[in-house]
Amino acid sequence: MPSDEAFFHSAVIAYFLITPPTFISCRYITAPYGKHNRTGWGLTVPPSIAWFLMESPTPWFTLLLFPFGQHSSNPKTLTLISPFLLHYFHRTVIYPLRLRGNRNGYPITIALIAFVFNLFNSYLQTRSVTEYVDYENDGWFWWRFGGGLVVFVVGMVVNVRSDMELVKLKEEGKGYRVPKGGLFEYVSCPNYFGEIVEWFGWWAMTGSWVGLGFLLYTCSNLVPRAQANHKWYLEKFGEDYPKGRKAVIPFVY
Repeated sequence: MPSDEAFFHSAVIAYFLITPPTFISCRYITAPYGKHNRTGWGLTVPPSIAWFLMESPTPWFTLLLFPFGQHSSNPKTLTLISPFLLHYFHRTVIYPLRLRGNRNGYPITIALIAFVFNLFNSYLQTRSVTEYVDYENDGWFWWRFGGGLVVFVVGMVVNVRSDMELVKLKEEGKGYRVPKGGLFEYVSCPNYFGEIVEWFGWWAMTGSWVGLGFLLYTCSNLVPRAQANHKWYLEKFGEDYPKGRKAVIPFVY
């Protein structure tokens, strides 16, 4: 049997290898949930249940693995993992609660793919932080952590506020409408932009290849979906949709 270290390093390489094909596949096949909901993808469940199930591996698997790392009792390690868990606590518990009134079907196949990815990612992030990166003798840790944390918090605020604005529009019972205010004035998907900024901050905090891999993989998923959402808005609302908005990165793309 391969050692955990050999498995870990192989998994890191795999992270970078699966990112390009993920980007290509997401560019041409838009996952069938939300605005792009369509039949032909098998059984579905309410979005609140799907989000809870597919995001839940990160909190429990991270907490399960954490004590086994040789650096798990280091205050730097404990501090570093906290923002990661905060994001996924929101995704696993708070966000699904806001979706309870949404009865649109979410394909189980997509939720299962996300479930497996979150197991894979939480393993890599947790083992990197607790076992394979030694922050004890890192003299730049607190500077890097502080700067990265500011970026992470800004991204999370943008992500959460934008998601809640979209949920609010749906709760009003008037179907899809043109979202306005905040970063919606500049991009169609500020929630995705905020999440990308979050994981850029995480990469800065960790200073690791695993953190970079997560950032790149996030972009490979969210950038194509943002482009698909942008196209959907333009087709649905036509001349009523602001032509100056970009898809996901303000003023750029």
